[in-house]
Amino acid sequence: MASKATDPGAAVPGPKDPLPCCQRLTVLGIPADACPDALAAALALQARGGGQIVTLNAEMTMVAREQPELGAVIRQAELVIPDGAGVVWALGRQGVRVRRSPGIELAADLLAHAERVGWRVALVGASPPVMEVLLERLRERHPSLQIVLAVHGYQEPSAWPAIEQSLQSGQPDLVLVALGVPRQETWSLRLRQGQPGLWMGVGGSFDVWSGSKKRAPAWMGRLQIEWLYRLVQEPARWRRMLALPAFAWAVLRERRA
Repeated sequence: MASKATDPGAAVPGPKDPLPCCQRLTVLGIPADACPDALAAALALQARGGGQIVTLNAEMTMVAREQPELGAVIRQAELVIPDGAGVVWALGRQGVRVRRSPGIELAADLLAHAERVGWRVALVGASPPVMEVLLERLRERHPSLQIVLAVHGYQEPSAWPAIEQSLQSGQPDLVLVALGVPRQETWSLRLRQGQPGLWMGVGGSFDVWSGSKKRAPAWMGRLQIEWLYRLVQEPARWRRMLALPAFAWAVLRERRA
């Protein structure tokens, strides 16, 4: 559950009128929304015309501080959910209690909702084999899901304008984008202008749903060490993981200042 911040200077305005069910705060100058229920917040956003959902963790926060373009995208997003334990911890230090909302779980909930209510869904990203298997698995899991566009992320540069035009003219209700940070966020911001529906970057979710990668066991999630499982699976990520202690140190220094 989210509670009111003790620091009145922590609240910052959102890109539009804030969602009534959420409170917009900042973590190291990057927006984060404290919402009692991430799915309810996403559905409220869809009901008022749609917008962009960003799933914020410690690593993305540090990248956004170094890359102004990504920081600007996050500030314009209508909903920024605390995907990582580090962001939840940083909000807790501001006196805000909020549950971690993994982006992969929110995206799965949105797909289930999309099937129930007849939303039109677009999927963009991942490799060609992953997209192929993903579509098979989604058809098994959600046989009534209306997938109006599904394209992998390894397209030739010349192919993207037609894909983008198809997305904008088709106006799907839900667009899940797995192009990696920050491309999925910057690409979504550019394309969603004037468009209805929800646009959400989902990182490696397509890989997990297709079975090409495994998500950390639930017990590791409870202990907030999913990052360790990902590092074991992908040792090449070790440089990126250096952002975690840097994030923690920056939060501690900020609160002492």
